Amino acid sequence: MKILVCVKRVPITGGRMVLTADEQAIETKHLGFTISPHEECGVEEAVRIVEAGGGEVVALTLGSAEAEEQLRDCMAIGADRGILLKTDGTEWDAQATAAAIVDAVRAEGPFDLLLFGNESADAGNYQVGIRVAYALGLPVVTGLKGISVAGGRVRCERDTGAGRDVYEASLPAVLTVLEGLNLPRYPSVPGRLRAKSKPLAVVEPSPRTAELEKLRLRVPEGRGKQAEVLEDAAQVVAVLQSIGVA
Repeated sequence: MKILVCVKRVPITGGRMVLTADEQAIETKHLGFTISPHEECGVEEAVRIVEAGGGEVVALTLGSAEAEEQLRDCMAIGADRGILLKTDGTEWDAQATAAAIVDAVRAEGPFDLLLFGNESADAGNYQVGIRVAYALGLPVVTGLKGISVAGGRVRCERDTGAGRDVYEASLPAVLTVLEGLNLPRYPSVPGRLRAKSKPLAVVEPSPRTAELEKLRLRVPEGRGKQAEVLEDAAQVVAVLQSIGVA
């Protein structure tokens, strides 16, 4: 089985996110970078599928030359090779990103399974995997917490809050996955050493004219913290009654 996993280099924000002065991007001057958590689970799932049944895992990202680091991380946990769609580091919109990935998929030949994170940790557009599936004419199932492959079909599970919806699709297919699908392994030292020698192809896609306009980013306002000093037992009882526990 040949599996493509698409990942994105995103900043490790930790606490509160800070935007650039023009409100067009996250300020990354003092931040490190990693792979989006959903996509980490996608890489782990692809490696597990190939470990169980054989095949190849290809990790792909679109970004600056520095994004090679994230592809090497993917290879350290089991991906066989990487593809870097090299850009100047500016953010491509979902439409342009999907188009570049589609071109890469067509150039690489058919894949049995294409895995995406449900959304990236920075932009959170929820679009790229769906756009790729539509362009390639493949079935797509999104927001998954369970995947199993057998007999040329894939069984997909999605949490609903009250249980799980179960879907089946024929291969090839596009799936977008959520954090919690599995517990990604930590790259071992031998794995990191092997990753340095694994093949990584660098392709420079032609920039697309942006057809989606980003007005600005906005950091949601937090609810903040509130504290109230209770003077006596009567006030404690009143608070407990207001939240329905007394």
